[in-house]
Amino acid sequence: MTDAFDLSQGEIGDEGDDRVITFRPNAVSRLKDLVEKKGGEDEGFVLRMGVRSGGCSGLSYVMDFVSAAEITEDDVVDTYDELPSLRCVVDPKSMLYLFGMELDYSDELIGGGFQFFNPNAEESCGCGKSFGV
Repeated sequence: MTDAFDLSQGEIGDEGDDRVITFRPNAVSRLKDLVEKKGGEDEGFVLRMGVRSGGCSGLSYVMDFVSAAEITEDDVVDTYDELPSLRCVVDPKSMLYLFGMELDYSDELIGGGFQFFNPNAEESCGCGKSFGV
């Protein structure tokens, strides 16, 4: 699935950095919109991303805004210059599955929403919201 992904558009975060997840420009725009709707740039939002058992292919993606109090010392916390009020948090178990993933966003009527391009997935379902390793 990642071979259909156009890398010429660039992504937030350099290829050589050690971030768990990189955001494509469309994902950045959508996340900025969500942050504004949730209370503005000044609040300091935490986007928790992870995986859980389930879905068509065995594991499914999970992402939600959480409070800073929910960050544990074992979590990996990434920050992004393009989204200064947002921290992306991944728990250690999910990091094994998500490291190197690229997050994009599409506003297409069919198949729209956040899109996950995961180099660790050996298979994924048609909707793109679950995967197997």
